[in-house]
Amino acid sequence: MAWKSRTRNLQVFDTELSADTVEWCPVSSSHDILVCGTYQLQKGAGEEDATPSRTGRLYLFEFQREASMSPPLTELQRMDTAAILDLKWCHVPVSGQPVLGMAAATGELQLYTLSDSQEGSRILQTLSSVEVGTERLALSLDWSTGRMDSSDVRVVCSDSAGCVSVLSLAEGALTSLSRWKAHDFEAWISAFSYWDTQLVYSGGDDCKLKGWDLRVGPSCPTFTSKRHSMGVCSIHSNPHREHILATGSYDEQVLLWDGRNMRQPLSESPVGGGVWRLKWHPTHQHLLLAACMHNDFHILHCQQALEGSGGACPVVASYILHNSLAYGADWSRLSLEELAPCSPPSAEPKECLIETGEHLRIQYESPTASFDTSLEDEAGRYIPEGTAAPSTTPAAGPALHENTSSLSGLLASCSFYDHMLHVWRWDWASDEARQESEQF
Repeated sequence: MAWKSRTRNLQVFDTELSADTVEWCPVSSSHDILVCGTYQLQKGAGEEDATPSRTGRLYLFEFQREASMSPPLTELQRMDTAAILDLKWCHVPVSGQPVLGMAAATGELQLYTLSDSQEGSRILQTLSSVEVGTERLALSLDWSTGRMDSSDVRVVCSDSAGCVSVLSLAEGALTSLSRWKAHDFEAWISAFSYWDTQLVYSGGDDCKLKGWDLRVGPSCPTFTSKRHSMGVCSIHSNPHREHILATGSYDEQVLLWDGRNMRQPLSESPVGGGVWRLKWHPTHQHLLLAACMHNDFHILHCQQALEGSGGACPVVASYILHNSLAYGADWSRLSLEELAPCSPPSAEPKECLIETGEHLRIQYESPTASFDTSLEDEAGRYIPEGTAAPSTTPAAGPALHENTSSLSGLLASCSFYDHMLHVWRWDWASDEARQESEQF
């Protein structure tokens, strides 16, 4: 059966500062809420050894599904903060309210509640804050609630000193449970196993992926993998399939693992760019979203790999309209049944490169400014809605399920140097489903 895949831009928003993380709220009452975090490095003036300052801004948006000619995304709030490295919503409400976690360049883990404002809108309000370490950046966080279980609300956080911290949230306050040195350099990423929240994973700039069992303490990892050849910067536990783990690295590979055997990955998929973030689909267990830094955003179909056939996971869709480093990406849980077609962008995208048909050598810094990296990026410009653009359209793509003939998804992504947030939709349907829809 042949399948058709299509991505369409719905709106573009200029975040002004460099954007590196986006998150849709997973709590059912607030699926229409989106947050975006930014990171701006301001190098010190004067002395060469002057300490750079890192500033950021936290944006809160509401997505409107009603059909209208206005852009679907409405800004509700913006807050100037320290530079933001990561944002994650707790998957369940805490004391009846959605809670957002933020990893900040000040070395703090900050929590916010989503509340109703006096004007009838919604706002973020400070709930709690804790310093995970001095003279370091908090780089990532993850909640233990990935399977929508509220019986155990904890947070794991990694930092630029190579440490991992586990904290509990009770009565609105964060309490540190444990902290240990996990990696030789930056610990880019940390994550819970959603199926056994006493298990924690971490990845670092020392090219190592490690596992930790909190029941026996962090004195020794349960495993250390050197399968990635460069820094490990993305980890996500599959909330639908027990033992399944996805990892990504600067080595441009997405690896799938069975947590019961960490000696060899189930599959290895080259994606052509450093894999900064990975996100499993909120309801479809085989779909994996990857933010691939200098090679755009891709959706991988992992069914065959998870069934043991090995081989790379096919890319079933790509979103290529960003002009800079692809950092933040997330799936929305909103249904698209009532969604209007495409709306005009709220900000005119800026052409950041000249179309020459040649490669342009650009220089960029890591988020912690601890090293510089050169890469080659295709010269090009923003492709407006309605313009034909390359897309992945497998002639005989794998089905989601034997009874599934189509799927539509709402996603958000952001890119760094062009400071852009995009909201877009993905439609995937068999030829039979498309022919049936065209008849009505």
